[in-house]
Amino acid sequence: MSSSVDVAIVGATGYAGQELVRILARHPYARVTAAMGSATMEAPRKLPALARIWDGEILPYASERVNGSTQAVFLALPEAAAERVRRGEPFVRASVVWRRAPSSGQQGSGALIGPEGSVEGFLGGACAEPAVVREALRALEDGSPRLMFLGPEAELDARRREGVLCVPIACASDGALEVYLEPVLPRPHLVVAGGSPAVEALVAMAGALGWRATAVDGPDLAAAGAGPGSMVVVASQGRYDEAAVESALATEAAYIGLVASRRRAGEVLGYLRQRGASPEDLARVRAPAGLDLGRIAHREIAVAIMADLVRLRAAGDLRAAPVAAPRQEAIDPVCGMSVEVAGARHRLERDGRTHLFCSAGCMAAFEADPSRVPSGA
Repeated sequence: MSSSVDVAIVGATGYAGQELVRILARHPYARVTAAMGSATMEAPRKLPALARIWDGEILPYASERVNGSTQAVFLALPEAAAERVRRGEPFVRASVVWRRAPSSGQQGSGALIGPEGSVEGFLGGACAEPAVVREALRALEDGSPRLMFLGPEAELDARRREGVLCVPIACASDGALEVYLEPVLPRPHLVVAGGSPAVEALVAMAGALGWRATAVDGPDLAAAGAGPGSMVVVASQGRYDEAAVESALATEAAYIGLVASRRRAGEVLGYLRQRGASPEDLARVRAPAGLDLGRIAHREIAVAIMADLVRLRAAGDLRAAPVAAPRQEAIDPVCGMSVEVAGARHRLERDGRTHLFCSAGCMAAFEADPSRVPSGA
């Protein structure tokens, strides 16, 4: 009798994932056990051919032995990545580009790592994944891709080369991985309120630069998508300046500009001050918006604003809120690996202190011989 394979479909809510569920439902060796997300499959030799059915859309499956049974994971990640891009959410695309058995991560396996440390996909086991997530969050912070080697500490010196970050993992096996991390950051987002020629020109220039640009003829800027890191320009020509600026101040926009004369800008800020806006809030408003180019036409005002936005971004003055959420970590007292406190599954209370472990094996080793705790841990 052939062995069975438990198949998990990651990203099954996307179009590609739904199509894979339908393919599995018709496959002679598969039995779908859940409406979306899993199946049981006979004859594991059939898996590679099935994975190639969706060339370029579903990444190759990853398989491992867990409790004596084979498990396989299909990754419908391109759909999930595209959805994150559409929502303007930052993430890191992580891909296994090399592996050495018995690592559970397979060459071609991949995952999407969110700024809160979430992992959508499959990279490897309990030893590799925390280190990859930790480095992925650093990649989100600095915006730079990197290649990681994860393996036994004794191999690190031999593996060091330019452009490769070597990270020790304390697995009981001799498995190793190389993982490429590619941060995908949101495009600059510009929200412009108004209906003048300057608005049209500003949106057109932002689009030409590859920015996301939204024009709204109304004061509700939060509904228009203004949020952390957005650049907001109010150019309503006096129709709803006060309401739009007040709406912008209620967001975490990195830039708020008001297209108005100095006299008109003073009136708007004075009104908002009477309504209770703090000095700190009012200092966020740049009025008049844009570089001072003298007396210029409406469309040229858009050029002055865009030039100022590009200048401020290049200088690092329009930083959004931190991309990666802060993570509290502890050190596994047995292997020395970092363990995220919030997601730690293996905990042990001893002498009034909580010890966290990367795996059940490390926790068992500690229970058997607590003297293995490093001094000062």
